[in-house]
Amino acid sequence: MKGEACEGVNVGDEVLKLTNGIVMRMAIGKSCFNIEGEAHKDIFTGGTDKTAVTLEWSLAELINHPTVMEKARKEIDCIIGKDRMVMELDIDNLPYLQAIVKETLRLHPPSPFVLRESTKNCTIAGYDIPAKTQVFTNLWAIGKDPKHWDNPLEFRPERFLSKDNESGKICQVDVRGEHYQLLPFGSGRRRCPGTSLALKVAHTTLAAMIQCFEWKGEENCGSVDMKEGRAQPMICIPKQRLMPFPLCHAKCSN
Repeated sequence: MKGEACEGVNVGDEVLKLTNGIVMRMAIGKSCFNIEGEAHKDIFTGGTDKTAVTLEWSLAELINHPTVMEKARKEIDCIIGKDRMVMELDIDNLPYLQAIVKETLRLHPPSPFVLRESTKNCTIAGYDIPAKTQVFTNLWAIGKDPKHWDNPLEFRPERFLSKDNESGKICQVDVRGEHYQLLPFGSGRRRCPGTSLALKVAHTTLAAMIQCFEWKGEENCGSVDMKEGRAQPMICIPKQRLMPFPLCHAKCSN
């Protein structure tokens, strides 16, 4: 593995390969690399690239916020331990990890706009919308609206774990379209059909990346330049932290 030699890896390419493989195994029980030619890319890249982009943004934010990375790692080590790999069934017990993914989707929605077409004449917020008009909803702006979010440009997963001052209840804002201040997958009958699968893959993959590796950027003294502009590959250096699989095999053999 490239990470064993502390070589830089293109995180976007590697995460896309990983998510494609996970989805294929979940769907048909085979790795995508067993399919002839480029067929798997045509089938799955349309959806898994969004998950890969979300994971890349998550990792970039964590590298730039090492205290958040360490807090997530401690949560994983406390719940999972170091003798096995984190699994999908563990995610419900990792609320801080879930908050990290929510915060990433708030700041960096994989699709900044949702496109809809009106089926009939209507009026929205005083604007007359004729039938057959295409309307864009700015998800990027909604997630950064100061009316709904304190310090909206700050990466702070704790905002999804904070308690309401009046009710004392933990913030229950979800990303599945039920709360209009956070709509990374859209809402209603035409929201993203792969929402549940995307979240499962994102949570499990990010947890494994945090659990098994130490991460730093290749440039900028180990940090990641978050200035948004023309897309460029994010090159990071993973340093192996633990290898659960041999430990599991050793236990089984005993």
